[in-house]
Amino acid sequence: MILYGAPNPAPNPRRVRVFLAEKGIELPETRVDMMKREHKSPEFRAKNSMGQLPALELDDGVVIAETVAICRYLDETHPAPPMFGTTPVEKAMVDMWVRRTEFTVMMPVGNFWRHAHPRTAALLTQFKDFGESNKETYKGAQRYLDRELEGKTWLAGDTYSMADICLLTTLDFAGWIGLPLEPENAHLKAWHDRATARPSANA
Repeated sequence: MILYGAPNPAPNPRRVRVFLAEKGIELPETRVDMMKREHKSPEFRAKNSMGQLPALELDDGVVIAETVAICRYLDETHPAPPMFGTTPVEKAMVDMWVRRTEFTVMMPVGNFWRHAHPRTAALLTQFKDFGESNKETYKGAQRYLDRELEGKTWLAGDTYSMADICLLTTLDFAGWIGLPLEPENAHLKAWHDRATARPSANA
């Protein structure tokens, strides 16, 4: 297998690295230079037509893209420890929180990154007022998460899961682009401290 990725702070490749560290899977990452737009090259698009990272190329040439799909495949081939739950309810809760993280948290962070950050100005036509408006949306997402995390150890229940990995990498990327965690959200801050303390967070 070949895992194509990129170094931090790229959040999606980091998701897979954190997942691999939690599972104890040794899978070296083949770096694709995003600054040189190598992920948009015809050669890479032949592997992943979306031109995005990460991507996992299997021994038979099949390429799996999208972080959750890659991690689901690896969870099936390396079952312990399970990162997507074990019971029907646990699996549903992990899926629910992955989706909520992507739509409620990643969406405003991504909109700010694309439309208000100077590093992306050359990549698209920015609508800066729209981009800046996502700061407040992201603050609202943090307040929502803070309420939901009260009395909980991890996002989808008592066990660290793929949902926590998705949230951690998103919050950390948000901080890197200038969207900090608001200090008044004590439950979210405590969750972030727990997640960051795990050895896998350094992957």
